[in-house]
Amino acid sequence: MSLQPTLPPAAPGLATAPVLAQPVTEASKLAPARSPTMIALRRGLTHGGFLIGASVLGLIVLAALAAPLIAPHDPYAQDVSRRLIPPVWHAKGSWEHVLGTDKLGRDYLSRLIYGSQISLLIGLSAALISGAIGTTLGIVAGYFGGRVDALVSYVVTTRLAMPVVLVALAMASLVGGSLKVVVLVLGLLLWDRFAVVTRAATRQIRGQDFVAAARASGFGTARILFQEILPNILNALIVVATLEMAHAILLEAALSFLGLGVQPPLPSWGLMIAEGKPYMFFQPWVITIPGVALLVLVLAINLLGDGVRDVTAPEGRN
Repeated sequence: MSLQPTLPPAAPGLATAPVLAQPVTEASKLAPARSPTMIALRRGLTHGGFLIGASVLGLIVLAALAAPLIAPHDPYAQDVSRRLIPPVWHAKGSWEHVLGTDKLGRDYLSRLIYGSQISLLIGLSAALISGAIGTTLGIVAGYFGGRVDALVSYVVTTRLAMPVVLVALAMASLVGGSLKVVVLVLGLLLWDRFAVVTRAATRQIRGQDFVAAARASGFGTARILFQEILPNILNALIVVATLEMAHAILLEAALSFLGLGVQPPLPSWGLMIAEGKPYMFFQPWVITIPGVALLVLVLAINLLGDGVRDVTAPEGRN
């Protein structure tokens, strides 16, 4: 005799399948949903490029801020009797000048530390100026469309038709090279990528429900643009800002190398490479050290920007 329970017959034409109830525990009821900030933080702590870029850039920023405290010598003090002392790893090197001295006897490590201030200042200032110009043009073009979009697109196309390096060289040669001129010229030339990215991102979200709700609530156009749309495209703008910051640093180094950027005795890394050019075959470290420093800074900024893009991506890239 069978002791197994019998199931009621299924209705004709219906397939029978076991239904397993999911247990509801107190932990599942009390588990809070993770916020976007926590998700981005978790991704950032597991993203190698983001961690490397942020760490290296943080060290450079700290060195630039603490330059008066950690620089072993005055970066402007000249001593011709101690010119072109090699770095400490050379046979004739000295721990008094760890990275050696330049052609005027100035300590290379001190000038390298103070030079990070100039590179970061120019990169950040140029990114802020160009970001303000490009973001304003792009968000206005993307939101209004029509003739406004056509006008802004024409301005962007005109800017893209002008080579940045040649225009910067022409303007610097006409006005004269200085720190302020370099910042202003680069800020007025590097806004096109901001405008293109902002325009495309604004066109994607201008028809979203929250924008329509803000418009129906009677919010002004400026409030909709800069309080509703701008925060939602900030992720893309941060990535563009890191790219343009690195671009500005490289352009400043190129202008200083050609004698049209930062003028001596300021310790610009591009200027240090230019001053060491006559000795590159006999004392190659005079151009290798600032060149490597420039490479490390730009690479760190690019790694940080790429990491920010991945960390804040809505699709959850790792």
